[in-house]
Amino acid sequence: MYFCGFKFMSRNRYYFIIILILGSLATISPFSIDMYLPGFPAIAKNLHTNIDRVQLSLTAYLIGICVGQLFYGPLLDRFGRKTPLFIGLGIYIVASLGCALTTSVEQLIVMRFFQALGGCGGMVASQALVRDIFPKNKTAQAFSLLTLVIAVSPMVAPTVGGYVTSLFGWHYIFITLAAITTVIAITAYFYLPTGKGPDSSMSLSPASVARGYYTVLSHPQFLTYSLAGGLATAAPFAYKQAQQRYSSISTRSASRSMVGYSPLLL
Repeated sequence: MYFCGFKFMSRNRYYFIIILILGSLATISPFSIDMYLPGFPAIAKNLHTNIDRVQLSLTAYLIGICVGQLFYGPLLDRFGRKTPLFIGLGIYIVASLGCALTTSVEQLIVMRFFQALGGCGGMVASQALVRDIFPKNKTAQAFSLLTLVIAVSPMVAPTVGGYVTSLFGWHYIFITLAAITTVIAITAYFYLPTGKGPDSSMSLSPASVARGYYTVLSHPQFLTYSLAGGLATAAPFAYKQAQQRYSSISTRSASRSMVGYSPLLL
């Protein structure tokens, strides 16, 4: 059998590989949040600042994710799935290299914001492509598997980040992120189905986009699911906040690589 570049492959195995690709796209931003956390003390020392200032780079990243997702939805509908996705991945790769080359915490904060603007395209596009690629009776299962792949990121990323920081320095965290995303982008380009094509009837005027978001926000079911999802992610983010507040432990009683294992307990 033949499915989008995969020869002599069963449909179930094809769907499994597509889930891995979509999951990789969706984990770019979560990985970018968690991987550099063990490097906070080293970043603060190298940039001659304190951890509280470095933590603003995490805040900037979260703001970038929130802002970026508002734009990617309409763009993916208007121009198709892949064009905005690859533009976003390109922005992410360039910004990641910019993070590695920063010489001040202010530059890091700005680069992290643009890194988030690019990276969150993978989060939005992966969700949209599930509906495009999978039949309706497989959509729920696909979303469940996608969530499972995403859930691995907070467990793996801090450990990897801890070892990279210890062995090579914090700059290589962002070089590693750029390299990983480049591999993901190449794989998605050659093997990921196109999904829904461009829709020229889709208006990108602010009024039209605002009406669309108003329709979604006025739906009680959406608000219920959003609240449940927000509460479910509150505990990990509260942990990350506390971890950075006391992350100096990595320089006193534990190695950075060992601190990276702590998310595995969540």
